[in-house]
Amino acid sequence: MRAALLAIAVLLCPAIGWAHPAPFSYADLYFTNDAIDGAIVLHVYDLAHDLRIDPAERLLDPTTAQAQRAALESLLRARLQLAADGRPLASELGGIDVLTDRSSLRLRMRWPFSRAPGRLTLTALLFPYDPNHQTFVNVYERGSLTSQAILDARRSSYDYFAGSRQGTWAVVRRFLPAGVHHILIGPDHLLFLVGLLLLGGTLRQLTVIVTAFTAAHSITLALAVLDIVNPPARLIEPAIALSIIYVGADNLLAGKGRDMRALVAFVFGFVHGFGFAGVLKEMDLPARALGWSLVSFNVGVEIGQLAVVVVVASALAMVRSRHESAGRRLVFAGSIAVILAGSYWFVQRVFFPGGIS
Repeated sequence: MRAALLAIAVLLCPAIGWAHPAPFSYADLYFTNDAIDGAIVLHVYDLAHDLRIDPAERLLDPTTAQAQRAALESLLRARLQLAADGRPLASELGGIDVLTDRSSLRLRMRWPFSRAPGRLTLTALLFPYDPNHQTFVNVYERGSLTSQAILDARRSSYDYFAGSRQGTWAVVRRFLPAGVHHILIGPDHLLFLVGLLLLGGTLRQLTVIVTAFTAAHSITLALAVLDIVNPPARLIEPAIALSIIYVGADNLLAGKGRDMRALVAFVFGFVHGFGFAGVLKEMDLPARALGWSLVSFNVGVEIGQLAVVVVVASALAMVRSRHESAGRRLVFAGSIAVILAGSYWFVQRVFFPGGIS
């Protein structure tokens, strides 16, 4: 889709002419052994506006374009930056080519680095005066086009993960902490998990419960991120709230019969997996490292879950070992709180969508 948009934009650029120039710029970035080489194509109408040159076609004269070299370099340094693994790269302006047929200038840039980056971050807001301006980005690695992006006023930054070992580790470093963060700040997922732990149990029982939840949500997380199954959020979010209500009610109704929490965790884990996927898909997943980003995010979720299990299960076991009656009261009060919270979220998500997620 992006490639098609780019092709249309290139075809339209010379046809639109001076009266209504196409609000597009183009950035081609090439990975080399010691630098990122770039070719930045900018319409002279936009450049003339910001450089205060009138008429704009004066920039199509090579002598005039070269005379503006310092101003052009300053403009690009301020509005287009590259960072390698979070470290800003210094830019060097090379040649300036006049593209008369496209009413544009092509500026050749170079960003040297001492160590090959795993993650390259491009930030570009080239012409802020025009809110419709877009920058089409192509990234090449080993001579092949590997990624495309469109940057504008709403999205001015783009992360590219290299197809190397450094790139893989960069993916892990980004998505694993994101998984931990999401489970720890997701009150609905946490409350579901806490509800499952309220009745306590042996280490083996708790391990089976958490493993069942993990197995189920891992499946639907992958299915949703890969666009194989994508139920709408308006169904998933209320269903997650219902799962919380069910767990609380099940705790209150539980007798001395068979412990069904592992089955409950597995069944509702499918629903929670779709909830996790909604967050992950908003993170601009790297197409070339989709598998690693999925696995890393999921491992992060599991680390967060295990931290919660250890803390909550240990605290509940301590209360029960010292005051058995207090432990029973805690189960009752905790289950009521779980039901009330789940009910609140269900009502909010059904009748007031857009609230707490």
